[in-house]
Amino acid sequence: MAAQPAQRVRRFTESVIREMTRLADETGAVNLAQGFPDYDPPAKVLQWAQEAIAAGENQYSVTWGDPRLRQALARKIGHTWGVELDPDRDITVTCGATEGVAASLLAVLNPGDEVVLLEPFYENYVPVSHLAGAKTRFVRLTPPDYRIEEEALRAAVSPRTRALVVNTPTNPTGRVLSAGELEAVRRVCLDHDLILITDEIYEHYVYDGRRHIPPATLSGMAERTISVGGLSKTLSITGWRIGYVVAPPPFSEAVRKVHDFLTVGAPAPLQVAAARALDSLPSSYYAGLAVTFQAKRDRFVKALQEAGFRCRPPEGAYYVMAEAPMLAGLSDTEAARELIRRAGIAAVPGSSFYHTQAPDPGHPVRAGRAPVLRFAFCKRDETLDEVGERLQRLAAAKGASAAG
Repeated sequence: MAAQPAQRVRRFTESVIREMTRLADETGAVNLAQGFPDYDPPAKVLQWAQEAIAAGENQYSVTWGDPRLRQALARKIGHTWGVELDPDRDITVTCGATEGVAASLLAVLNPGDEVVLLEPFYENYVPVSHLAGAKTRFVRLTPPDYRIEEEALRAAVSPRTRALVVNTPTNPTGRVLSAGELEAVRRVCLDHDLILITDEIYEHYVYDGRRHIPPATLSGMAERTISVGGLSKTLSITGWRIGYVVAPPPFSEAVRKVHDFLTVGAPAPLQVAAARALDSLPSSYYAGLAVTFQAKRDRFVKALQEAGFRCRPPEGAYYVMAEAPMLAGLSDTEAARELIRRAGIAAVPGSSFYHTQAPDPGHPVRAGRAPVLRFAFCKRDETLDEVGERLQRLAAAKGASAAG
């Protein structure tokens, strides 16, 4: 018998998000699938990176993060949260928030443990949980509100449950968890002695006067919460891979051990530039992100709705989950490919954020069902306008076909 790969990877597939980006690149479609901007970071940030490279900051840094970046993160996060953080014990710099979540799950889950995920979820939570040897349990949040109900959350917990993963603001739905929902999460974690792992990469993308509440700041949660964040979205540097994990020392030590043997460390000169950005950019920069992206959200949601898509404005992050009635009868995956073919627009099948591959419970593909797609609107206004024009042509073509 020929040698085979490990069983743990047999269930894995290519990231659907990255697959759709690849298809966009191959076809020249506008890429609204993957969440990265089509514009550069602030000019100063680029300058600081160039200066760091020229100054010789090109070799390994401290494995768990350049001290200057950890200190800058401690100041910025400590000010935002209203707490005091020890940069030498509480903060680990990772290769993006994705590695931060992976290192956290691998650091706390034992084979046979259970981890609770809220569905729909960002796609990397499940495979990393399986790499840790853990079983995933799911709480399906009901559209269009996608609210956490405490009773459903409690029902998912068993004696083997060790951790809960929460993402807020949320990818893919754009929800910003309310104080009431986070209080339910807090009670369940305390009652069942759970570790909470939070993905807060979109913390500054919150709209309509809402407020992001870091779960670690809730009463009794600091000692059991591992908070993951990053600068990829905030500074528009997704390719730099600068993430971080904030956790009490016992968890930080465990995360650092995993991180060390996963990636050794994030890019040294880019950490130095990120530290300068954190220390130099005013608080108005972060407030401006919410204002700018709320306007982009409104612009894009209007374009979707005018073209016949059904969707709500997201509360945070920079994604829209939308039903596509003009592609009714197709699966989400088929609809995503058809949207590339007909309109030159790449989106992500909504089913990729569900373990059942069926966001409509019980009706994965039925005649008349509108497929669900996720769009990223972190693009230049000119790009969003071009997408709006393409969507209008798609709607007009559908109308002409129906009339004929």
